[in-house]
Amino acid sequence: MLEPFFWDVDFAHLDWETHQDFIIARVLSEGTWGAVKWLRTRLGDENLRNWILSKKGGPLDPRQLSFWQLILELPGKEVDSWIRARKESIWGRRLAPR
Repeated sequence: MLEPFFWDVDFAHLDWETHQDFIIARVLSEGTWGAVKWLRTRLGDENLRNWILSKKGGPLDPRQLSFWQLILELPGKEVDSWIRARKESIWGRRLAPR
């Protein structure tokens, strides 16, 4: 179920204990709803919330951050600052209309 999201690594060598941050980040940013449900069951919403907070949104884009803000009741001011930082980054500015 998760293997398609890890096309760039040897999936057989991924280990939850060793690669937890990588797995969480990839599932949140690239995973299907089924993969996200698996992650929420595996990690629990409180731990997922704490992970997102500790990583300041991790690899999530503004749309994904807004979604998880609602689902996990993340603090709005923090999420807004992460979104603003992403939009002001060189990668965020490349998408802005000129």
